[in-house]
Order: sequence, then structure tokens, then C-alpha cells
Amino acid sequence: MAGKVYLVGSGPGTLGLLSCRGAEVIRRADVILYDQLPGDEILGSLPETAERIDCGKYGSDHTKEQLEIERLIVEHARAGRIVVRLKGGDPFMFGRGGEELEAVRRAGIPVEVVPGITSAIAVPASVGIPLTHRRYTSQVTVVTGHEDPSKQESAINWAGLAPGTGTIVVLMGVKNLAQIADILILHGRDPATPVAVIERGLRRDQRVTVGPLDRIAVLSKERGVRPPAVIVIGGVVELYDPDHPILTPPEGSTNLL
Repeated sequence: MAGKVYLVGSGPGTLGLLSCRGAEVIRRADVILYDQLPGDEILGSLPETAERIDCGKYGSDHTKEQLEIERLIVEHARAGRIVVRLKGGDPFMFGRGGEELEAVRRAGIPVEVVPGITSAIAVPASVGIPLTHRRYTSQVTVVTGHEDPSKQESAINWAGLAPGTGTIVVLMGVKNLAQIADILILHGRDPATPVAVIERGLRRDQRVTVGPLDRIAVLSKERGVRPPAVIVIGGVVELYDPDHPILTPPEGSTNLL
């Protein structure tokens, strides 16, 4: 008899921001297939009673390819196990959760999606940057920076995004930051538009680099910015105040698992 699959978003990386439903299904799991993005705090608290399978993708080093992950999910569920696919942020925000949902449905296995707080919202909030503000903009676009924005057939309409004042949030964009800035300026975004690059969001070593669009890549390189990082482009970055930090990262989380 088939078990059940839960596609769980762990949120931005702290136990305090993992949903109650997420913690509940993790406690019940027989098998947990996890990425690295949930962070050490959550991964270090996974129940020892569950079989744990590392499916993390560390840059170009993938412990398991996507089709292998989907095969394992289905295989364990068909064996009657409760399977948790644990992903950083929200499973449907650049997490390939949609593909895993399709694979489970094709196999005829019951599946539940447990949403998580995406880092696209939580990380800017943690440093006091609202993505919308009446004085600045009522529009937000979240894009992946993992693809090369200069390629001829980009899946992202950079030309449509660049004009105007809407906030642009880029995930997985550190490597291509210079190209992203150049193509936005080419298509009409003001070179003086403020940008914040927030490294290791909601962790104790969180760091913020701020600068204008036409210099943010240089400033980030000088500071040695490394992923994971969330990039926020738009006037709302002016609301960042390093002298008055927002103390979102908890000093010590209760172990919910």
C-alpha cells in the first residue's frame, strides 16, 4: 500500500520560521529527502528515527540529479513510507517542487504541499527592506539569476522588467550580478537605482552590501560577496538603515522537531 508524500517548504532557514504543519509532518516522516538550503539549524534537528537522504545541489556539484530525486520519492512512497521532500523557502518558488508534484501524481501517490516562507520576502524583511511601499512601488517581480541574462532566449523578460520603478528580487544571482545590472541599465533602469545584496539571510553572519545598480557588481566583488544571497533592486532599498537593524534572526530557537 502506497504511503504519502509531503513537499515541505522549510522557510528561510531558522526553526522559528518553519511552519507548525511543516514541523508536524517532519516528526512523522519515515524518509526525509533534504536540500542544503534549510540550513544547519533545521537539518541538525531532523528526527533520528527517519532515514535522511541528502539531495543538496552545491553549485555545479549535485549529490543527486532531479530525475533521481523524483525516482527516490516515488520508490519510498510506493513502499508504504511517509516521505518528506524538504526544501528551502517555499517548494514552488524556484524549488522544482512543481516537477516533483507532477512525478508523484503520475505515480498515483497521495501528496500534500506544505508552503514555506520564501527567502525572497523573509530575507529583505529581516534587514528592514519592504518589497512594496506607497512612496516607492506597488509592484514586485521575483526572478532567478541562475540563468545568463545575456543569452538570446532568456526565459525572463528583462526588457519588460527594466523600465519603471517596480522592485525586482533576484534569487541565485550572485554569479551573474554584473550581467543582470548591465542588461537592466541597457533596457532603461536608472543606473542610480539602489541595490541591496543580502548574504546568508537570517543567520548570525548575515551581511548586507548596498550600492547603485551601475556599481553593485564591483562593490560586491570587492567585499567578496558569496552565495547564498538575495538581491533587491529598487527604491525600497533606500529604507535600509544599518544603524537600526531589524532583529528578525532569533537568538535561540525552540526545537520544534
